[in-house]
Amino acid sequence: MAKVRLVDVAAHAGVSKSTVSQFLSGRFDYMSKETRVRIEASIAALNYVPNAIARSLKTNTTKTIGVVVRDVTGFYTSRTIRGIDDFCKSSQYNVLIYSTDFDPQKEAQALQNLSQINVDGIVIAPSGANVALTDKLLEQGLPIVQFQLEHEGNEKFIILSDYKQAAFEATEYLLKLGHQRICFVTQEFESVKSRRDRYLGYREALQAYGEAFTEDLLLRWQREDGFERSPIGMLRGDEAPTAFFSQHLAITIDLLEAFNKSKVAIPDDVSLLGFDDIPMVDFFQTPVTVIKQEPYDIGQEAAKLLLRLIGDPEVAPQRITTPCKLVTRQSCRKIR
Repeated sequence: MAKVRLVDVAAHAGVSKSTVSQFLSGRFDYMSKETRVRIEASIAALNYVPNAIARSLKTNTTKTIGVVVRDVTGFYTSRTIRGIDDFCKSSQYNVLIYSTDFDPQKEAQALQNLSQINVDGIVIAPSGANVALTDKLLEQGLPIVQFQLEHEGNEKFIILSDYKQAAFEATEYLLKLGHQRICFVTQEFESVKSRRDRYLGYREALQAYGEAFTEDLLLRWQREDGFERSPIGMLRGDEAPTAFFSQHLAITIDLLEAFNKSKVAIPDDVSLLGFDDIPMVDFFQTPVTVIKQEPYDIGQEAAKLLLRLIGDPEVAPQRITTPCKLVTRQSCRKIR
C-alpha cells in the first residue's frame, strides 16, 4: 500500500499543500473552521501520518527533548521523569530517556548521542564529571537544564530542592525532641554543593541550639562500599548517637537493614530521620519520618524552563529552588 503524502491530504480536502502544512504546524488562526474540519476529516480518512524527519529538517526542530538520569528506576528519579513527560506531552513534545547507571562515561555518551540526533534540548541530573562537555553543548546553542544535584554552584539553568533549609528543619526537629547526639549520614559532600548545603543546614541548626558538632557524629557512606564505620558499632560505643539523620534514600535503606539484622528497635533504641520519602512506607512496622521532596513538581519546572529556553535562547540564567516538607511519622521519639 502506497504511503499517504501531504499532497494526497490536500487533494482530498480540496485545499493547497501549504494550507495542510500550516494546519499540521498549528498555524490556523486565519483558517476557517470549515477548512480545519475538512483537513481533519481527510487526515482521518486517509490515515495520514506526518513525516517527522522531513518536518524537522524543514523547521530545524524535532519536538523532542532528551532526559539523562543516573538510575531510571529510582523513586525520586521516576517521579521526576513523570513530571517532565506529563509537561512535555501537554506541549506536544516527545521525551527520550537515557539511564547512565552512575557512570560518567555513559553520561557523556548520552549527551553526545542526544546532540547528534538533534534533540531540541536536554534535562539532566548531572554527575559533575562532564562539565566541560555540558558547557560546550550550551555554547553550541543546545539548551540544557540540570536538576537534583548542584556541583559547582555556577550552573546556568538548574532546578533544586531547598536542601539547606530542609536539613536545618530536620535537625531542629530532632533537637526539639531532646536529641543532642545526631549522627549525620552522608555521601562525600565536599565537592558537591547540594550535599554540602545539607551538611551546612545540619551544622547551623546545631549551632542555633547551642549543640557542639563532633567529627565522630559524621558517618560517610559510599554506593559501592557502604558505611565507612558500622552504625551498630557506633550504637554500642560510650558516646552513642540517639538519632541518625540519613541524606539519601539508599542510605536510609542500608541503615534499616543494619538495624533489623542486629535487632535494633526504632525508635526505642535509636531514632531515624531520612531525606527522601520511601515507597510503601505506610506498610512498615515503624513508618520513617522523612524530608519529602517534590520530584514531580521539579520535573514539571525543569521541562517548563527547558521549553522556554528552546523558544527563547536569550532567557537569563536561573537557579530555581522548591521547598521540601518534613513528614513526621513514628521513627523519632522524644528523649526523656
